[in-house]
Amino acid sequence: MTTRNLNYFFEPKSVAVIGASSREGSVGAVLVQNIMRGALDAPVYPVNPKRQHVFALPAYPDVATLPQTPELAIIATPPATIPGIIKELGAKGTKAAVVISAGFSDGGAEGRDLRQDMLDHARPNLLRIIGPNCLGIMAPHVGLNASFAKTDALPGRVAFVTQSGAVATAVVDWARERGIGFSHLVSLGDMSDVDFGDMLDYLATDRKSRAVLLYIEAVTDARKFMSAARAASRAKPVIVVKVGRSEAGAKAAASHTGSMAGADEVYEAAFRRAGVLRVFALDELFDAAETLSKINVPGGDRLAILTNGGGAGVLATDALAMRGGRLADLHPETLAALDKVLPSNWSHGNPVDIIGDAPPKRYEDSLKVLLEDHDADAVLVLSCPTAMASGTVTAEAVIRTAKQHKNVPVLTNWLGGASVKDARKLFSDHQVPTFETPHDAVRAYMHLINYRKGQISLMETPPSTPVEFAPDTAKARAIIEGVLEEGRDLLTEPEAKGVLQAYEIPTTPTMIASSPAEARKLAGQIDGSVVIKILSRDITHKSDVGGVVLDLETPEDVEKAAAEMLQRVADAAPDARVDGIMVQEMLKRRRGYELIVGISEDAQFGPTILFGQGGTGVEVLDDTVLGLPPLNLRLAHEMLTSTRIYNLLKGFRHRPPIDMQALELVLVKVSQLAIDIGEVKELDINPLLADENGVAALDARVRVAPYEGHPHRRLAIKPYPKELEETVTLKDGRELLLRPIMAEDEPALREGFDKLTPEEIKMRFFVPMKAMDHLMAARLSQINYDREMALLLTGPGAPGQAEIFGVARISADPNNERAEYALIVRNEMTGQGLGTLLLEKIIEYARERGIEEVHGAVLRENRPMLRLVEKLGFDIDRVTDEPSIVMSRMKLQ
Repeated sequence: MTTRNLNYFFEPKSVAVIGASSREGSVGAVLVQNIMRGALDAPVYPVNPKRQHVFALPAYPDVATLPQTPELAIIATPPATIPGIIKELGAKGTKAAVVISAGFSDGGAEGRDLRQDMLDHARPNLLRIIGPNCLGIMAPHVGLNASFAKTDALPGRVAFVTQSGAVATAVVDWARERGIGFSHLVSLGDMSDVDFGDMLDYLATDRKSRAVLLYIEAVTDARKFMSAARAASRAKPVIVVKVGRSEAGAKAAASHTGSMAGADEVYEAAFRRAGVLRVFALDELFDAAETLSKINVPGGDRLAILTNGGGAGVLATDALAMRGGRLADLHPETLAALDKVLPSNWSHGNPVDIIGDAPPKRYEDSLKVLLEDHDADAVLVLSCPTAMASGTVTAEAVIRTAKQHKNVPVLTNWLGGASVKDARKLFSDHQVPTFETPHDAVRAYMHLINYRKGQISLMETPPSTPVEFAPDTAKARAIIEGVLEEGRDLLTEPEAKGVLQAYEIPTTPTMIASSPAEARKLAGQIDGSVVIKILSRDITHKSDVGGVVLDLETPEDVEKAAAEMLQRVADAAPDARVDGIMVQEMLKRRRGYELIVGISEDAQFGPTILFGQGGTGVEVLDDTVLGLPPLNLRLAHEMLTSTRIYNLLKGFRHRPPIDMQALELVLVKVSQLAIDIGEVKELDINPLLADENGVAALDARVRVAPYEGHPHRRLAIKPYPKELEETVTLKDGRELLLRPIMAEDEPALREGFDKLTPEEIKMRFFVPMKAMDHLMAARLSQINYDREMALLLTGPGAPGQAEIFGVARISADPNNERAEYALIVRNEMTGQGLGTLLLEKIIEYARERGIEEVHGAVLRENRPMLRLVEKLGFDIDRVTDEPSIVMSRMKLQ
């Protein structure tokens, strides 16, 4: 389930409180009081078998005696009673329940059994559950406070979803004092049913919410969360605090929620991939709420600072620089305009220091110049208290000016304490973000900028892969299956390199000797220095037991070193089986860098890809980054830029840059390996040597384990479904490729649009369009295969370069019940049956996905399309709210 029936939580027509009480201080009493205190326009039914009234409301002994079916039930009774209550509610037709009670996931085996019983009674009736072990929910816009919080939330435009009830109460208390309101406030508790993914899907399309704040201790369904977060973050800002960053914090989170918190680095990769903005403390989340609830995201990253104190301006400038922000460059025209309204001794630059004696009028005039001259994308106004001017009157002037120029966001910081309290309240009352220090104001501004950058990054089109990549998956599987049949879980280095070679990852050639004398003979075949390594199925880290010797110049050196190495290994690991001696050329790339690329598996998010600075000191250097597969070249490049060593890889002084594309391709290929072969649990290529001539894997370690099922099930992000590819032969003998769309197709999609006639554009998009811009093409090509599908008919060539002749797509709702379809085939391809083929294929795909209905709007004048859908068996509804539109529907299940 995802969004099904969630509306009953936040817009109920009737509410039952089960476990209601009049006993002062009890949870049941607070719940009833909070609901009664609100402006909810719905009857409230307390349920308590021991009372005839709860406060002024008639009470009922049980669910069966309620005068009507409650759409929402709030339950605060002992855990053992709750499965039975849920069964009664489901039978009566209730669609939503908030379980306040604890004692489920935190109650041992008995609690887990109760939790499952509760869900088993809820699911057949599609009854959704928030909790258990939660504070409750608030929907201020309808006057609902179904929680035991002390304070009511104000209505506003920010949604807050949290696992911690205590954090929820603190946030409400803090926000009310500052005039910040909420569209929704949801305490999820143990997330037995409704979780973060469900709430993100619901809030993504909610018009009352302009931003979503999350407090996360753990994610339960990684793929659902990623799908929902990717969709929501494209619709509005999503900001998250993820706790449990340290090992101790993760253990505390696990004991709190009953679920594993997971590796923090993996969550960081997931948030980055989803376009979610991460902050690291509650005060940052508060600052984000302050900003996002009141102003729009700036159109650029240029900040102007207006201040009456040079020191405050410097503090703000330093904070901006430390966070990677950018001061706006003021053009001569702007400086001249400021000269006209400011005294001659103003700063003549940015920050705009208008001198300590600045009266309100000076603030007003200079702010107006900055807002009107288009040099800045946002303005931060600072004020230090002085005896010459009233901070409150100055605030009024700033508010007045900001309201007249709403296209440029204005943030404020009135420094001080009691003397500026009224000014800060004034800003809050007029929805102008205000902060206590320059640092806090700049941090909040940078949250907006980083969110904007993340969205731009999400829309970037990856380049086409420069070479055709066709891994020999069968060869890699054969190697791994052989290892598993022997009862081993670690591949030897030659086996590991065999797997890499199957995925076209460059490696160093390896010869295997059975003795030091044979090692000498093999070394004679190598022109240059030699490295020898121990070959053993029982030894994972060869250097730890003295099993690696470098820079051997002669065959004699090799024989002597091999004998000594065998003795060291025997002393260090006497029980290890020695299978031979590996003899390799010693690669000497004076300008090369030792890097690491790897795979590891996370309990929540599945396989992850690692990149960073390698060598024997990889743990000490601590310069690595994680990414989630699948990767393309753009995502691979983004991983590189997230490390410190990237600045060296770009080249410096007389050292050339490495072959960046070759390195990015290795990440893409390793990502594909993680996607294809579920048996691979860990992989380390360390070192991966990289220089301007390319890359080579000098050593590799692979750990495997038996795996049953489709390997894609492990992934947090559904990869490209290659199995849908097929060749189509046209009536004229030409062959086209039918395949799913890829992000790389964006340029070809735009080129294909340019070849459409105005009539074709009108039939498909219903409105005239001269061009398809990058943003629209990116949204159409960068799809979530878990919820969408677009099948293309293309000519020969790589994605992004191959010509596109037709597209059929579906977009399913989060419940995977109904999907909207769309179809377009270029005019010059008509008469070949391509429209029928594409629509039949996308319908077949939808049916296999379990989608119940496909539907689509067709212009009434689009007779060829209407004939096609009627031929395929669609039901046609010619009576719609829009006279020019006909609706077509097909039941699939």
